[in-house]
Amino acid sequence: MTLLQTIILPIVASLFLLSQLTAKTFDVYPSGGALARVVALAHAGDTLLLHEGVYRESGIVVDKPLSLQGQRSGGAVVLDAENKGVSILFIRANNVSICGLTFKNVAVAYTTDNAAIRADNVRNCVIENNTLDNTFFGIYLAKSSFCRIANNVLTAHGSHESSSGNGVHLWRCDSITIHHNTVNGHRDGIYFEFVHTAVITQNLSTGNLRYGLHFMFSDSCVYEQNTFRRNGAGVAVMYTHNVHMVNNRFEDNWGAAAYGALFKDIDDSEVRGNVFVNNTIGLYAEGCNRSIIEQNEFLHNGYAVKIMANSMSNIFTHNTFEGNSFDVSTNSLQNYNTFRGNYWSRYQGYDLNHDGVGDVPFRPVRLFSLIVEQQAPALVLMHSLFVELLDIAERALPSLTPETLVDNEPLLKPYRKPFSHSSLSRK
Repeated sequence: MTLLQTIILPIVASLFLLSQLTAKTFDVYPSGGALARVVALAHAGDTLLLHEGVYRESGIVVDKPLSLQGQRSGGAVVLDAENKGVSILFIRANNVSICGLTFKNVAVAYTTDNAAIRADNVRNCVIENNTLDNTFFGIYLAKSSFCRIANNVLTAHGSHESSSGNGVHLWRCDSITIHHNTVNGHRDGIYFEFVHTAVITQNLSTGNLRYGLHFMFSDSCVYEQNTFRRNGAGVAVMYTHNVHMVNNRFEDNWGAAAYGALFKDIDDSEVRGNVFVNNTIGLYAEGCNRSIIEQNEFLHNGYAVKIMANSMSNIFTHNTFEGNSFDVSTNSLQNYNTFRGNYWSRYQGYDLNHDGVGDVPFRPVRLFSLIVEQQAPALVLMHSLFVELLDIAERALPSLTPETLVDNEPLLKPYRKPFSHSSLSRK
């Protein structure tokens, strides 16, 4: 430690301790402009205790470290923007805490991203236990870091993507935690762009107009134990690398262009322990390279996996494919990925040495799926005798399906993971 550090550090510590000792708590009641006035008068480190009622205020700038808390023993503390065309809270200071409040009626704007809570260029903000209803954007963070967004409920009522904002929106952020939020009815439930090392856990994103989760150019992020249900097109992961998507659920995303998860131009990632159930397409991979897809369940999807020819060096292992119309589909007769040790409910091989691994390789790409790719109306023949005979012929003399897309070690029983997904699906 240098001499300068020896002198300065005790002074900084003393100033911090002094600010804590002199911090005050202000009681705030709903009357014309009361909250904005108290915010302007308060000093760094103070706590504002908001009592129940409706605060018809917006455009409030928090430019010092403050804690805004709703009174826990009272009724709802509502900040109502009355659709006046401006964000309710602007956070422009580090170490701000917003807890226990209800935000309502943020107007749609086509030139400004109005939000219930908007933070720009801040650190260490905490946004917890709030309710956001009928807001354009919900929580909007830009150029911010080390913030926590947890236990919030965000609900919007948009009917068109063009007039809807995102629930949780991050732009150029770093080290953000998003935990146990419920997001419904927005354009995208959770949206990331140029975000680094974020952790997203135990969120429920459902009924959003476009994506339950949408992120681009956002490296080294972790997504664990989230549920993405009945969104317009599912989840989109684009133009990024080193993504870890573990123990999530992607379910009931149906539509002409819907999927559980879309991977486009992502590399060196991990997709493990997820459940893809009742989606038009479980996992769609385009330009996905050097990723591990293991221990996932693909159940009752139209297509379990669609993997395009420009996806290379991915490893699919210990996954369960059960009850899907098509287990794997591709747009090429070549294959540059590895399928090994997966369970396929359509497998009809045998296991003479009883080691749990089939003695006959399994080819997951059906000839009929190639026909459907060329002639979509052929789907009406899905359960016909003609298609059954086609499958039998292709198993006996494979000719048109990719010769190298084969699982040489198919499992006879579904792979059993050391955890249960039943606790991950929030109602």
